[in-house]
Amino acid sequence: MAKAYLVVRAVVEERLRQKFDHWYASDHLPKDIASFRCEKAWRFWSTADAGVHYAVYRFADLARLETARKSDAVAGLRKEFDEAWPSGVTRTRDILNPVEEQSA
Repeated sequence: MAKAYLVVRAVVEERLRQKFDHWYASDHLPKDIASFRCEKAWRFWSTADAGVHYAVYRFADLARLETARKSDAVAGLRKEFDEAWPSGVTRTRDILNPVEEQSA
């Protein structure tokens, strides 16, 4: 089966960027990795829009991603995020299921 990816896109107000970056790196991402039981995770700041942050989580397959996404632990992490960032940060989630891969 193909890998599956959960992408979380956050739009962060400029005044909160440094605090958000530190919190995500030192607190939220390690908890996400442990709770999701994903294979790997990355964080990115957009170069096209400095206020856009991406977190990408790779799972062995779509079934494992869905199991993680529906878990009570993940629901708790969403609540923590909302409490930490009641304003100034909005986020959306997307699930990517690869359909093709080519090498150069």
